[in-house]
Amino acid sequence: MASADLNPIQIRPAVASDAETIANLVRELAVYEKLEDHVRADADSFRRHLFGPQPKAEALIAEVNGNPVGFALFFHTFSTFRGQPGLYLEDIFVRPEFRGQGIGKRFFRELGRIAAERNCGRMEWAVLNWNKQAIEFYESRGARPIGDWTIYRLADEGLKELAK
Repeated sequence: MASADLNPIQIRPAVASDAETIANLVRELAVYEKLEDHVRADADSFRRHLFGPQPKAEALIAEVNGNPVGFALFFHTFSTFRGQPGLYLEDIFVRPEFRGQGIGKRFFRELGRIAAERNCGRMEWAVLNWNKQAIEFYESRGARPIGDWTIYRLADEGLKELAK
C-alpha cells in the first residue's frame, strides 16, 4: 500500500462540480471572520469565474476521507519590478474541527509547489489583524508582513462611479 493511501487528507484542484462546496465553505469562512453580511457569492458565480471559458482564479479542495473540509482560492498577479508572475492567495479556510491536522501546511506546500512550477517570484495574501492564530501560522512558515504598504479597495458604487 502506498503511503498516500494511509493519509486520509487529500489536497486536490477544484473542479466545476465543487462550486457548491466552495460556496458553502466561503459562507463558513465569512462566519468565522465575522463578515457573513458581506457574502454575495454563490455556486453559480464560482462556476462562472473559476470554471468558465476565461477562469479568473483557481481553487484547491482539502478532503478528509473523501469529505471536503477546506479550500484555498488563488490567482496570478504580476510584479513589474520583478518582471514575473506572483501567486495571490485570496482565501484559505479549514473547518475548525479539522484544524491542527496539518491541512493548512499541506495547502501551503501545494501552493508553493504551484508557484514554483509556474515561475512565480512571490506568494502574497492579506490577513485580518485580529487573527493571531493565522498570523502565527504564516510567520512560522517564514512569511513577514509588508509594513510599508496599505491595501486600498474600490468597490460597488465607487467602482461604478469610476467607470463612468
